[in-house]
Amino acid sequence: MRFTLRQVEYFIATAETGSITLASERISISQPSISAAISQLEAELGAQLFLRRHAQGLSLTPAGRELLTEAKRLVEQANRLYHTASEVTDTLGGTLSVGCLLTFAPMVLPAITQGFAADHPGVRVAPEVADHAQLLHRLERAELDVALSYDLEVPDGFDFEPLVELAPYAMVAQTDPLAGQAAVTLAELAEQELILLDLPLSRDYFMGLFAREGLTPRIAARLQQFDVLRTMVANRFGYSIANARPRNSVAMDGRDVVAVRIAGAPQGMTMGLLRVARQRPTRLVTTFVDYCRDLISDSYVPGMVAPSDAPRRRG
Repeated sequence: MRFTLRQVEYFIATAETGSITLASERISISQPSISAAISQLEAELGAQLFLRRHAQGLSLTPAGRELLTEAKRLVEQANRLYHTASEVTDTLGGTLSVGCLLTFAPMVLPAITQGFAADHPGVRVAPEVADHAQLLHRLERAELDVALSYDLEVPDGFDFEPLVELAPYAMVAQTDPLAGQAAVTLAELAEQELILLDLPLSRDYFMGLFAREGLTPRIAARLQQFDVLRTMVANRFGYSIANARPRNSVAMDGRDVVAVRIAGAPQGMTMGLLRVARQRPTRLVTTFVDYCRDLISDSYVPGMVAPSDAPRRRG
């Protein structure tokens, strides 16, 4: 056998994304490395795996479609070997695919993946970032072993391990008059221009905060990129509401945003770990869950202002 599992993994990532660029982002490997691996794999197998169209990216050939099924089975069997070995030895090995909700991934994902990999050198952590619905879909398809997300909507067939509750707060520009207040009510916010974080399920949660008070916010914009949203807030385009609070108060353009407590203790969101319930967790997954449970608490969340460090919730 003159091809490697790594080449097979690169082929799978490219086939599932339809693009070497997207595959590079997904598995954090350079595009030239992926291109070279696929070329070597095609040469070794004597089959063209992709049709390369300049404007439309890559599409699988009939041979590529057949090989994709076997490639996934091969990688799954290889991971099973690692998992079986880890069950009977004191060392962990194999690949752990970890998904993370895109709104807080820049804050928590680097520290969690790096810390776990440092504690277990035989493990390769493969991080992925997506919205809540996509994380559930990838868990269901066994493309992810475990995922960090919120408890917004957990369908039957999934287990959710709660880690920490994050209260909502109002995000305003440093120059906004609201920035000087100790707290702000939802009624006060409803009179201002809202920049809504417009992601599946998240939008329903934020709109629900107002609906429960019989209020309708004035939506100035709907954005899906948290960094863009923060920069728009910093430039006085409007305010926003969020739960994940970065330790850094500086937006992408260098202007500051301020977190203001929302009076009345509105319903928060719980950050936790999602898994498919019917799948018996491997020792690797169980160890990762224990690691996250020990790391994340009310007093510490990687990359975030922890709940215990935020202003106390009062009526």
